Amino acid sequence: MKKWLTGILAGLLIVVLTACGSSDEESGSNGSSEKKEIKVGATSVPHAEVLQEAKPLLKEEGIELKIEEYQDYVLPNKDLAEGRIDANYFQHIPYLETQMADNGYDFVNLGGIHIEPMGIYSKNIKSVEEVPEGTDVLLSRSVADHGRILSLLEREGLIKLDENVKKVDATTKDIVENPKNLKFDDGINAELLPSNYEREEDALVAINTNYAIEAGLNPSEDALILEGSESPYVNVIAAKSEDKDSEALQKLVEVLRSEDIQTFMKEQYDGAVVPVDGAQ
Repeated sequence: MKKWLTGILAGLLIVVLTACGSSDEESGSNGSSEKKEIKVGATSVPHAEVLQEAKPLLKEEGIELKIEEYQDYVLPNKDLAEGRIDANYFQHIPYLETQMADNGYDFVNLGGIHIEPMGIYSKNIKSVEEVPEGTDVLLSRSVADHGRILSLLEREGLIKLDENVKKVDATTKDIVENPKNLKFDDGINAELLPSNYEREEDALVAINTNYAIEAGLNPSEDALILEGSESPYVNVIAAKSEDKDSEALQKLVEVLRSEDIQTFMKEQYDGAVVPVDGAQ
C-alpha cells in the first residue's frame, strides 16, 4: 500500500512540475502571461499612418499598439487626461505647453519624433513679391501657431514683429510694421483651412501640414512660404506624467525614432514630414 501511494504522489508531483514549466514557457521568461497593450491617439495624417507602420515593429517587441484617430486638436489631450488613451501623437511642443498651462494637464513630453514644416498657401498669388495691398491672411484659432506663422511672414519681409516679444509667443497684436496692410483672420478651426484655401483664392492661408497633406497639397511644391527644418515645432509623444517611466511607451518612442520609421517618413511624405534626431 505504501509503495502504491508513494508512486501516485510521485506521479502527481511530475504533473505539477510539468504544468508549471509549460506555464513559464508560454508566458515568457518573466512568467507574465499578460501582453503589453498601449492605446495611442493620433490625427489621421501623418501621425496615424506613421503609427500603422510602427505597429508590426512594436509587435516584435511584445507590444500591441491600438490607434485612436482624431480629426481635431482638442480631444486627443482631453481623452489622454481622462485616461481613454495612454499617449497621443499629434502636437508640437509649444501647443503641448499651452494646453498644459491652459487646462492644468499633468502631461510629459516623452520625446520628439518629427517636424511638419508649416506652409502658407495661395491659389492666385504666385510669389511673395506679388502679394497685393490689403491681402487677407487666414490663420487657425490655435494661438500656439500664431508666432510660428507670423515669423514666416516676417522672414519674407511682409511684416515686422516687436523685438521684445519671443517669436514663439507672438500674436497679431505684436505686429509693429505692416507695409502692405495685411488683414489677419485668426479665428478659423485648423481643419477648415484647406476649404478656405479653395474658396478664398486671393488670400494667404496658413495650413498645418497634416491638413495640407489630407487636402492633396504637397508643402514642398505648393506652399508659397515654407518653414525650414530648423523649426522648434517638433511633434512629440505626450503621456500623463505618472506614465513617464512606462517601458511600453518608451519602446514606442524608440521604434518611432528607428531607421525603419525615419526612412518611411522621408520616402512617404517627400519633405512634408522631417524626422528629428532624437534630441528634442
